[in-house]
Amino acid sequence: MKLSFAEDSAKALPLTLLEPGDLPGWLEAQDASTRAWVEASSFAGTLGQALVIPGEGGAPAAALAGYGTQAQRGRGRFALAAAVPALGSATYRIADGLPPEQAAEEALGWLLAGYAFDRYKAQSPAKARLVAPAGIDASRVEVMANAEALTRDLINTPAADMGPDALEAAARALAAEFGAQCDVTVGDALLDGNFPMIHTVGRAAPQAPRLIDMRWGQSGPQLVLVGKGVCFDTGGLNLKPGASMGLMKKDMGGAANVLGLAHMIMSLALPLRLRVLIPAVENAIDGNAFRPQDILTSRKGLTVEINNTDAEGRLVLADALALADESMPDLIISMATLTGAARVAVGPDLAPFFSTRSDHADALRHAATKAADPVWELPFWEPYEPMIEPGIADLDNAPSGGQAGALTAALFLRRFVDNAPYVHFDIYGWQPTAAPARPKGGAMQGVRAILNALPEMLKL
Repeated sequence: MKLSFAEDSAKALPLTLLEPGDLPGWLEAQDASTRAWVEASSFAGTLGQALVIPGEGGAPAAALAGYGTQAQRGRGRFALAAAVPALGSATYRIADGLPPEQAAEEALGWLLAGYAFDRYKAQSPAKARLVAPAGIDASRVEVMANAEALTRDLINTPAADMGPDALEAAARALAAEFGAQCDVTVGDALLDGNFPMIHTVGRAAPQAPRLIDMRWGQSGPQLVLVGKGVCFDTGGLNLKPGASMGLMKKDMGGAANVLGLAHMIMSLALPLRLRVLIPAVENAIDGNAFRPQDILTSRKGLTVEINNTDAEGRLVLADALALADESMPDLIISMATLTGAARVAVGPDLAPFFSTRSDHADALRHAATKAADPVWELPFWEPYEPMIEPGIADLDNAPSGGQAGALTAALFLRRFVDNAPYVHFDIYGWQPTAAPARPKGGAMQGVRAILNALPEMLKL
């Protein structure tokens, strides 16, 4: 279902957003019947509350939405979306003007409140419609909402229906929608194309490993997005315990997020040349699975000692990053559900990132605040470089000691980028508990921040 704003209409009900402290003053300005109706209700302006007010004859004439206090809103996002499920199926117009950035955030949250993953079971998303608030770029907000719905759908789909072949199909469908070129290297052709680590990680699975390569745009700076597409991760021969394997359908969350970002870029016709690289594999177990202590030779020629087959995401990303870097683009951004260490460091809500350029990091931080899409910079900490150098090979895919796991993984990836500015996002890709506009399930993280930062990062 397309997430969209309602057509402007005189029938749209005025919706007033009220903080608890503003309610008494607002009531004083109302007629007696409205005051009596509101006072008889439990409406107090708290977050998530909604109240439809009847007019003459009992038909709905207006509505109130609890907006909470400024302090409460500062502890979350999309405050208005908390009230949307309680507003029924009517169409509304926000009665009091909000500043444009605030209005855009609340409008996006409203649209996202209408998302539901219903592939396997009927769901009941919020049905209330909103007329786009004045002063916002309504079409841009709709693009962002529908791109996020795409990302959520891809992550929420279980691996039985979202293996490497289905992920390829999703990329091809997106390419076809926007007239992009999509080439895919599959199976043993990866060896001929010099993608040895992608082939090694995915060769034990029934569905062949592959590298998806999508290109769009004819002019402008070149942006390459690289997304980890591990469609399911058993851990390989270093098998994950059951509790750790339970959410591994989301291990292609990096791929889902870069496809969502690509959807935004192409929909908005940004003046750049876009390339999307997705190594799509399943890390499975079979007689030909790669083993601990194997030493792999990467596309770049660097050798990698395998000390844990469950650290496979950085291996497939490495070959894709090496390819990306060969074209000397203006910017490379990778996104991956890469390390548990990142979750321990910042939890599920923040999207940690690493950047080789401080001005790019500044642009992302500034853009994230405006986009209601929180990010947090972690360092490419060079004193830890020896931790990823095992001695017997150039690199170690899983350094011992258990410390600084997100940083050592990022340093590993940076070894495969020499020619371009590089930003790496180590995302979670999952909303563990429902929140306004964000149901439990697959999540887009950092993408709106990137979209807002691209004009500064690429000087568009």
